[in-house]
Amino acid sequence: MSLKVTSAQTRPGVVTISPIGSIDARTHTILEEEVDAVLSKNPNVIIFDMEFLDYINSMGVRVLLKTKKQIQKDDGKVIFIKLQPQIRKVFDILNALPTMQVFASIKELDKYLDTMQKAAR
Repeated sequence: MSLKVTSAQTRPGVVTISPIGSIDARTHTILEEEVDAVLSKNPNVIIFDMEFLDYINSMGVRVLLKTKKQIQKDDGKVIFIKLQPQIRKVFDILNALPTMQVFASIKELDKYLDTMQKAAR
């Protein structure tokens, strides 16, 4: 199984990371390196777009939870969008979802981000 990871700043302080393929014991370092590069830029929000993620194991989940812990040190947020059913099942099993924000689409996420920014004014 292989993994490709891209990232892009979608708004000031907001970076979307998109893993494509499988995150497992062999590929988790690819995601971890991209996350570390993104975190070095001190974003306020990291969005994981999981639309094309086919598989994740505990090593991948560890990278995601580590990311969440690191960004929360500076009051940042981690958000997940477009989780495939099998990926959502992994999160459900690990009971990770209640502590994370998950959105069905970019539109739903944008609505949340707009509301969050208006509340900060």
